[in-house]
Amino acid sequence: LISGCGMFTFLSAAIAAVSGLLMGYELGLISGALLQMSSILTLSCKEQEIVVSSLLFGALFASLTGGFLIDRFGRRLAIIVASSLLVLGSLILLPYESYGILIVGRIAIGISISLSSIATCVYIAEIAPQHRRGLLVSLNELMIVIGILFAYISNYAFASVSHGWKYMFGLVIPLGALQAIAMYFLPPSPRFLVMKNNEEAAKKVLERLRETSDATKELTLIKSSLKDEHQYSFLDLFRSKNNMRARILVGLALVFFVQTTGQPNILFYASTVLKSVGFQSNEAASLASTGVGVVKVVSTVPATVFVDQVGSKTFLCIGSSVMAVSLVTMGLVNRNIHVNFTNVCRSQSPEDFFLQRPGNLTGGTNGTLKDLFASMASLERLSFDVQRSPDIASTGGLNRTALAGGKSITGSHMESGEVPVVLKWLSLASLLVYVAAFSIGLGPMSWLVLSEIFPGGIRGRAMALTSSMNWGINLLISLTFLTVTELIGLSWVCFIYTIMSLASLAFVIVFIPETKGCSLEQISMELAKQKYVKTPLCWMTQRREKLVPVELAKKEKEQLY
Repeated sequence: LISGCGMFTFLSAAIAAVSGLLMGYELGLISGALLQMSSILTLSCKEQEIVVSSLLFGALFASLTGGFLIDRFGRRLAIIVASSLLVLGSLILLPYESYGILIVGRIAIGISISLSSIATCVYIAEIAPQHRRGLLVSLNELMIVIGILFAYISNYAFASVSHGWKYMFGLVIPLGALQAIAMYFLPPSPRFLVMKNNEEAAKKVLERLRETSDATKELTLIKSSLKDEHQYSFLDLFRSKNNMRARILVGLALVFFVQTTGQPNILFYASTVLKSVGFQSNEAASLASTGVGVVKVVSTVPATVFVDQVGSKTFLCIGSSVMAVSLVTMGLVNRNIHVNFTNVCRSQSPEDFFLQRPGNLTGGTNGTLKDLFASMASLERLSFDVQRSPDIASTGGLNRTALAGGKSITGSHMESGEVPVVLKWLSLASLLVYVAAFSIGLGPMSWLVLSEIFPGGIRGRAMALTSSMNWGINLLISLTFLTVTELIGLSWVCFIYTIMSLASLAFVIVFIPETKGCSLEQISMELAKQKYVKTPLCWMTQRREKLVPVELAKKEKEQLY
């Protein structure tokens, strides 16, 4: 798995990728923790929405300002700051039980996970050897989905413990602290050192990372590419110089598709859909919740391991096409099953959460609770997944069901008697296939492509811009999703997502370059050429093999003279 990549490099990447674990955990955590906090602090629907979205606003703020921090002070330092901030945010939450403190803590955590997600991708891409870069960058995505799975498990484990939410928030503190300390002893990114004119140190770092006694060749390449790139300002991202405008548009469109193919939203309704198609007991529901987490982890593994052989473009194409097929299936199944979402928002008495009195959870309350959580969880669906990490709120739904003594509190009830067994399993199968397809394609690969297509001098700021687009669209979609579903029904929502998946497939085929086996410098030089905009990229790959070595030979000669 790590042949052709030194142990030290792998270790550095793995320690940096702990950020992913922390991020996935924080994203998946809130739906379970909020159950308890809302009853202890008697939060209204609006207040719960604010608690949940405070993390989003923190993340959006950090993604707007974080890029400059990463390009100015370095990738490694940004990761250390982010981990420390996470520890601080979690520590604030523990001693007090107040609404204000909760908001402050969640904003700090939001800033932290957003900053670390950008910095980690860039750091790993810059220390990785070119033929193993895909594996190491995708390690971060793998850690995110594992983090979500851990959050699912801890939600479930502490659900009935008094003050269980404090344990949930507290679990990350030692890990965050350890990461900050470990990162201090790791080397800075060699490309960042060259940017800061510290070539001697950069050479030493490269020799340690590559486990070789002479890294002059790679250093020369980095220097020559940075010399061309150093003159970028932020506004150059929107100018046609070196195709920067085309590259940032490709990046933004990719992030747009990550959000609009519906991964975060469909998963929020996983519980509702599964309930409505006849998975009634809380065992079935909680099992399905953790099942989604497991499927996510299991399908991210092959993507991570084989990305350098297969290439990110291929995985993106496979992912988008399979997503489209499973969404059509899901839509057709839901047309035959009448799912009815009711939407009332009244306050709910705290003891109903814990006493599990099945008698209380009837008709009216169903709607109440559903909306209570729907509004809060709709905001929590963060997909950042990445983003990146979309299955967050589904846990919430399923765990709620488990807590409530098996009665559905997600406010969906059957209008048509018994559901045929075939449809019941088809619905679950298509949901899981959809999750798996996302985890192979758009989940990990979009962030890998983003960490490759921008030149080093401006990579941090470019990633931050795409990241803020990610959080922004997420906020927008999350706020409108419930209304739209009620207007047009779930099956039509599935069909809209199908169209978006097909659009993303077309976009990937035409615009995304295949970057496997090329160094970051080669990719940047190739994308800077004018013809990149004019010729479809499907042809570029054949041409690249011939072009790249010639280009580099020329560059090296110039350097020697």
